[in-house]
Amino acid sequence: MNEVIRKNFINILNSIDEGIHIVDTNGETIFYNPTMAQMEGMEGYQVMYKDVLAMFPSLTPETSTIHKVLKTKKAIYDNVQSYTNYKGRRITTINTTVPLYSDNEFVGVLEISKNVTRLQDLAEKIVDLQQQLYTTKTSKKESIKTKNKNFTFEDIVGESERLIRTIEFGKRAALTDSSVLIYGETGTGKELFAQSIHYGSKRAKKPFIAQNCAALPGSLLEGIIFGTVKGSFTGAVDRPGLLQQADGGTLLLDEINSMGFDLQAKLLRVLQDGKVRPLGGLKEIPVNVRIIATTNSEPVISVKDNILRQDLYYRLAVVNIELPPLRDRRGDIPLLTKHFLNKYKQEFNISNIGITKDVHELFLSYNWPGNVRELQHVIEGAINFLSDENYIVMESLPRYLRENFQKQPKATTLPELVEQLEVNTIKEKYYDFNKNITKTAEVLGISRQNLQYKLKKYNIN
Repeated sequence: MNEVIRKNFINILNSIDEGIHIVDTNGETIFYNPTMAQMEGMEGYQVMYKDVLAMFPSLTPETSTIHKVLKTKKAIYDNVQSYTNYKGRRITTINTTVPLYSDNEFVGVLEISKNVTRLQDLAEKIVDLQQQLYTTKTSKKESIKTKNKNFTFEDIVGESERLIRTIEFGKRAALTDSSVLIYGETGTGKELFAQSIHYGSKRAKKPFIAQNCAALPGSLLEGIIFGTVKGSFTGAVDRPGLLQQADGGTLLLDEINSMGFDLQAKLLRVLQDGKVRPLGGLKEIPVNVRIIATTNSEPVISVKDNILRQDLYYRLAVVNIELPPLRDRRGDIPLLTKHFLNKYKQEFNISNIGITKDVHELFLSYNWPGNVRELQHVIEGAINFLSDENYIVMESLPRYLRENFQKQPKATTLPELVEQLEVNTIKEKYYDFNKNITKTAEVLGISRQNLQYKLKKYNIN
């Protein structure tokens, strides 16, 4: 290799965030980058030209991924490994370990490690806290009151026909134990619906546990959901997974489309058999848990793009609920605005809060890509910049909202007022019925052809 290229290559390896450890065929270290040194509490000179096992007594030839690949010459991908570093601190890494060849001759092993100790610790603490919280609640005659209340269908704000129908679907789903798949854009209230289904069901007094599948790497997520058995990987302990902890209740798997295919297959077996096998375990444990999954991507498209397994999709979507985006139920924006104003009026101890007419018009015309959550955050932020009269004014709003707002020209003549009323009425009903032309025309009392003409005339799509 050209010397300049070699030096640049080494500089790259020394500057990346992942730990790099290379050993020769004897298992002795020939390259050890600063990230790996920091991760393992070592200095490069302590490790170079020494065997891995000599530096890390907690590892054995059977548990060391480097020694496994030295022996088998087969790559290991995304393997979780917990061990004690040189300073006696327990660390957890996700390792990819591959054999190295030069001119078809085996010359050593490369290991790339990502330190996930804090992530692993945090995930395990959350699991433990969820279990402690539920144990604390059930050990008392009455559930303790917590800051984060349990949501029910009564907490869902809105009167649009489409939302009301969606709530009715959810209430019917609460009467059964069927799996539920909830699809909705970010901020539409998927977890609120999931909680409402749980607390409206016969499982209401049992655990409701939520896990975001996008928050953890797949190799960690598996242990969190399915549990681990001591010895399943280096440093693993006996720990029940979320499926066991939610026994009798509901497990919400948020962003199910972020879960890897292997884990999806394992989840499918649990749904089919009602049994879970912890990571590294030999026995299957019966579980009685209802699965509610959510996704912010169109499920059919996720299946087509091989992001969501088709068999899992059919198993989850026994009940399929689609939440409408806020732009399709603009009639609910005044109600939501009032709801959030009252909420923050109490939290911030403000006697009264209002919004100006300009702000009201902006709220109704803006498309809200972040949906209800974005509206809530905009209102909360604006309250920090109230006018002297305790009004949310245009200057209280984020700059991006003000720049995107284009006020509609004022209607002054009778024909203009009538046309504006017609446009607003058609929009409201058209979106309420999920753009169903037949139902919208029926409610408006006009023919399908007339409605299609008006939709084109007013550029409503």
